[in-house]
Amino acid sequence: MKLIKRIFDSCFLLEPDIHYDERGFFFEFYNRKKFKQLTGLDVEFIQDNLAKSHHGVLRGMHYQKPPYEQAKLISVIKGEILDVIVDVRPESATFLKYFSVKLNDQNRYQLFIPKGFAHGYISLAPESYVFYKTDEFYYPQFDTGFYFKDPQVNIDWPLDEKEWIISEKDRNLPPVKELFG
Repeated sequence: MKLIKRIFDSCFLLEPDIHYDERGFFFEFYNRKKFKQLTGLDVEFIQDNLAKSHHGVLRGMHYQKPPYEQAKLISVIKGEILDVIVDVRPESATFLKYFSVKLNDQNRYQLFIPKGFAHGYISLAPESYVFYKTDEFYYPQFDTGFYFKDPQVNIDWPLDEKEWIISEKDRNLPPVKELFG
């Protein structure tokens, strides 16, 4: 595993060491010891999730409120997404700034998102399988987020808007100003 890039103050883009041979490939998806050596963080992941999305599916921008905030380690098993994170820590110097990166089954990059960040993505492939680990369980009553096209954040989403497939829940998330003033 290699640390490719540090994003903001505590997000990391990681690349696994992949071993190829005539049979295919092998890599460690996650190694707690190596992760801690590279990032300085000792995260105890307790839940794994897998989401399948068709081309144009946009999910986001989601996060859980305290005391059940989640750190996540995101990877794409098959397909490609544009993954987007937004700093929602009001006291942060990067508050409401966003970062985006393409994650796919070719680069095998992993994105570590700490607590205090909203997360979303759009599928750029016919099918994308997104696998992620979390350090907290999902609590629907603490689930929140903001409107994915909020002008205060101004995320540059790819694809023509006519291609987007968005849940009713995500279409009706509040603007940033209602959450943070």
